[in-house]
Amino acid sequence: MYKHIFSKNNRVLLSELVRTDFKLRYQGSVLGYAWSLLRPLLIFVILYVVFVKFLKLGNGIPHYPVYLLFGIVLWNFFNEMTVMSLGSIVGRGDLIRKIRIPRWIIVISSSLSALINLFLNLLVVSVFMIVNHISLTSSAAWLPLILLEIYIFALGLSFFLSAAFVKFRDLNYIWEVTMQALFYLTPVIYPLSRITNLKLQKLLLLNPVGQAIQDARYVIVTKQTTIIYHVFANIWYMLIPFVIVVAVLIVGTLYFRKESSHFAENI
Repeated sequence: MYKHIFSKNNRVLLSELVRTDFKLRYQGSVLGYAWSLLRPLLIFVILYVVFVKFLKLGNGIPHYPVYLLFGIVLWNFFNEMTVMSLGSIVGRGDLIRKIRIPRWIIVISSSLSALINLFLNLLVVSVFMIVNHISLTSSAAWLPLILLEIYIFALGLSFFLSAAFVKFRDLNYIWEVTMQALFYLTPVIYPLSRITNLKLQKLLLLNPVGQAIQDARYVIVTKQTTIIYHVFANIWYMLIPFVIVVAVLIVGTLYFRKESSHFAENI
């Protein structure tokens, strides 16, 4: 699938698809691209008022506003990437039927659009960090690898979901409910330290997204963040989220390759 990914024609096609995706997303909107920044900020304000000001969930966590915003931004990236990619093949049905193009480029273009949004949102997080006087340490060098973990996990899911959606059109509703449940099972709005049950902490950190969000907060915002290293004594258990990421990528890629030859006739 990736043999000719860096060929000139594929690079040009990928660039055009990413540009088109980004333009169409905000077409007809008054604020346009500004929504890519405003959306996570508005979600942050709502969650901050409800869960911090009223429920006091952030007590004891240094720089909790940034801690919360950072988690929201990373979760939105994972959510946006999978949701956009799910309908990407069906949405490009006319293009697939008219010309012969590598099917995987369509999914990759959707993922890169989400990645652009992530980088824009990280600029907003950076501003909040400056305002809150948060200084980066040497551990911040781990952030690109953490973001790569989220991207690879979401990419594996994206390949599987986009291929499966061609056959099973109810999948978007199922995935919407799944993501809503996963959001509350991921320590985005609440500090993991507030959960006193150690077994539940371990279970939540086996989720690659939850583990990555906690790791990112640990290396960027505050060392008073519960990470997988704190709850597992055995290093083999710490590797489970990474094994899941690799397994999902392999399964998603193989399923996509198997189904891709039938996309044109099934869309």
